[in-house]
Amino acid sequence: MKRASDDYVIEMLHITKVFPGIKANDDITLQLRRGEIHALLGENGAGKSTLMSVLFGLYQPDGGEIRKDGRKVEINSPNDATALHIGMVHQHFKLIDVFTVLENIVLGAEDTKNGFLTTKAARKKVQELSERYGLLVDLDAKVENITVGMQQRVEILKMLYRDNEVLIFDEPTAVLTPQEIDELMKIMKGLAAEGKSILFITHKLNEIMAVSDRVSVLRKGRYIGTVDTANTTQQELSRMMVGRDVQLVVEKKPSVPGEIIMDVQELSVMSKLYHREAVNRVSFNVRQGEIVCIAGIDGNGQSELVYALTGLEKPSSGRILLQGQDITHLSIRERAKAGMSHIPEDRHKHGLVLDYTLEQNLVLQCYQDPQFQRMGLIRFDEVRAYADKLIEDFDIRSGQGPVTIARSMSGGNQQKAIIAREVDRDMPLIVAVQPTRGLDVGAIENVHAQLVKERDAGKAVLLVSLELEEVMNLSDRILVMYEGEIVGELDPKATTVEELGLYMAGAKRQNVRAEA
Repeated sequence: MKRASDDYVIEMLHITKVFPGIKANDDITLQLRRGEIHALLGENGAGKSTLMSVLFGLYQPDGGEIRKDGRKVEINSPNDATALHIGMVHQHFKLIDVFTVLENIVLGAEDTKNGFLTTKAARKKVQELSERYGLLVDLDAKVENITVGMQQRVEILKMLYRDNEVLIFDEPTAVLTPQEIDELMKIMKGLAAEGKSILFITHKLNEIMAVSDRVSVLRKGRYIGTVDTANTTQQELSRMMVGRDVQLVVEKKPSVPGEIIMDVQELSVMSKLYHREAVNRVSFNVRQGEIVCIAGIDGNGQSELVYALTGLEKPSSGRILLQGQDITHLSIRERAKAGMSHIPEDRHKHGLVLDYTLEQNLVLQCYQDPQFQRMGLIRFDEVRAYADKLIEDFDIRSGQGPVTIARSMSGGNQQKAIIAREVDRDMPLIVAVQPTRGLDVGAIENVHAQLVKERDAGKAVLLVSLELEEVMNLSDRILVMYEGEIVGELDPKATTVEELGLYMAGAKRQNVRAEA
């Protein structure tokens, strides 16, 4: 691999981008070498996605210039970027659900014959690319019926089909299982070995150490520095990213479980996709003062279980008791009033009203309380004061403070807003599903500390996570789900990641009812 200092395929020189109330990129210079994997690291809202959106033509910079192969270029749209062989896999995929995989890949670059669409040549090219890079997908499957990991493969194949040589991955592992992350890392290394140049936006330090050649760090819209991955450590990178030392291991006292807060009895939930039960007669409980974690490979019934617990779906059989009250058939709002907080898996679909302001989203669960309304009219001064307090306490960063539209905030700060709203409600049960998805190490440290604090205050916490490190560090008990059943109850202090992996893969199981 060439390492000549001037052998840059992309140079972003002194890039500045301003939005109302915030300078997202402030005089940033980033240089990508030919054939390297270059990680772009930063806190939530540090300006990483904005910088890559400038490179891909989604935004135009307010200052600075971009060079491709040493020549200054103007990138006014994604079409300009594609013409320069620059491609991007976005954090939230840009696929059409009702189209097939092949239709999504060729969309915008279709072959025609006598005015009619022809896919024969395209199918052959995509199949060759798929086999060459190990990106095996069903070309005739509809996108709505394939997993998130498969959808990401489709996005990568879209880039390769257009002969892109600069590949931008924006938080590519945020929605993937550990196994899919390992596959993606191999694919990225294979692409770099073929001469592709990769820009890799992330905040996961272990992935940076595993796959990147160099790392550039942004903090609050400014460029901090670039280091060779081989010559740095996770601790040093986290210090560059957040400006202080970060505790990478969760510190907590042993749990002292109290009364049962949630009791789940023989719960079954039907799958919406397949004519079978996604959750099959699951029983467990969560007590005061403990964090119980549901672990498992994505797609083994965790989502359907949470939907049934929180009221998003109706169970086909079984009972759910919250502090002794049967909530099995209560509405979402009634469950919230009965004592349940919910940090949902999908922050866009179930966590926020994206076109509401930040302050409106922060009172979604409590605007009917006397504090925030009088005689049916909202007390806007009280809403503003409450929002300002949560923004300060949970370090929610946004360009216009409480009146920022939620859609315009970074994914990590959207997540912080949901966590702030749900934790501050002070409910006896917190159902936290992937609570640190999309967060940087500093924010993850704060969320973990907050959940432990809630546990120590006598709350019951049900955590659902795909992050094995989070499962092992944060939980007091681990319940492993496989094919809709709980196949093991493990003590994180007495097990290993390897043993946990065997249960998750279905290679081991216990024949016990999971309860304390």
